[in-house]
Amino acid sequence: MECFHGKGKMVKSKAPFRVDRNGYHISWDSIPAWVCTQCGEPFFEENEVNHIQKALQKVDQETGTLTSQTT
Repeated sequence: MECFHGKGKMVKSKAPFRVDRNGYHISWDSIPAWVCTQCGEPFFEENEVNHIQKALQKVDQETGTLTSQTT
């Protein structure tokens, strides 16, 4: 597999994933991914993307509950 950005070889490794949204920040340090040997660009497979999306949906629900509470 060749990287779309750096045109280097993609190798199975782990990569960080960070997201800033809806008033919160999440960072995972070591998600399985294909990583370009030239530029370091990660490519996450569908399974990992699905897990990330499910986790973010849960955080969105809990954050919505937390921020909608009145004191």
